[in-house]
Amino acid sequence: MAVKTMVQTIRDTLYGEMERDPNIIVMGEDVGMGGVFRATDGLRAAFGEERVIDTPLAESGIVGVAIGASLNGLRPVAEIQFADFILPAFNQIVNEAAKMRYRSGGDFWCPLVIRVPYGGNIKGGIYHSQSVEAYFAHVPGLTVVAPAFPYDAAGLLRAAIRAEDPVLFLEHKFTYNAIRGEVPADDHLVPIGQAEVKRPGKNLSVFTYGLMLHYSLRAAEDLAKEGLEAEVVDLRTLLPLDKETILASARKTGKVLIVHEDSKTGGLGAEVSAIIAEEGFEYLDAPIKRVTGPDVPAVPYAPPLEEAFMPSPEKVLHAMRELAAY
Repeated sequence: MAVKTMVQTIRDTLYGEMERDPNIIVMGEDVGMGGVFRATDGLRAAFGEERVIDTPLAESGIVGVAIGASLNGLRPVAEIQFADFILPAFNQIVNEAAKMRYRSGGDFWCPLVIRVPYGGNIKGGIYHSQSVEAYFAHVPGLTVVAPAFPYDAAGLLRAAIRAEDPVLFLEHKFTYNAIRGEVPADDHLVPIGQAEVKRPGKNLSVFTYGLMLHYSLRAAEDLAKEGLEAEVVDLRTLLPLDKETILASARKTGKVLIVHEDSKTGGLGAEVSAIIAEEGFEYLDAPIKRVTGPDVPAVPYAPPLEEAFMPSPEKVLHAMRELAAY
């Protein structure tokens, strides 16, 4: 085992996969120079400019070319520099990549990974802090994953690269250097579509992902000092959701809190809530509660306003206490 940051893990996993499979290419804005977050640092020197391709500033082109490459036997890993810039590629992702297998009756498929740094708490302002998962977790034919720990990032990235259909791979920017963890030296895989209980508990369940997982774990530790145990479930895969793990935890504790930094209305928490309401309602001892970002257009730049926007361990702990006391 080696202890690595999230960004080191992404970089090392890309290197290992490119070494394993010569059909894997990496493409995106400035990836040849290592990218804004250094996630592709050293790849061009190791694999050459034919496999590590700097692209124009045109997200629709990046994804469109990656789709074409995938249809011709390559396995592209396309980087969108910031999640905020992904919308010009929305049509390519939703109407082309996600529907390729379906519209061709299984004659064509699209093995494609789109890496997307997302999320706030980095003083990035309106166009460098957005969470976009809810847009894409609505799309059949697409897989959406959001690892929170280096172990999961390595295993899910390998699984995504080896998948036969398109995967949106969300990487929370704040976790890149802030989160460290053990990563096995072997070629381990984390199965897509499986959530994981990161902290067992009996008094309430917390469903979350990304940076909010770390905030929820911190809040759960503080709650434990008060004699209450929160079970914290890392969704990891946002599409498809792991209904079995979600319902098992909800049945176990009877109280549910959902935490995400994306805005509340139409967010992923609404779908988790619907699953529990439809298939686990009789096990609930309290209304489902959500801690989310507010319904405002984007994360503000001013630090006090960003702090007001972002969920925090303190906000999560407050919600846990209210739910436990219901």
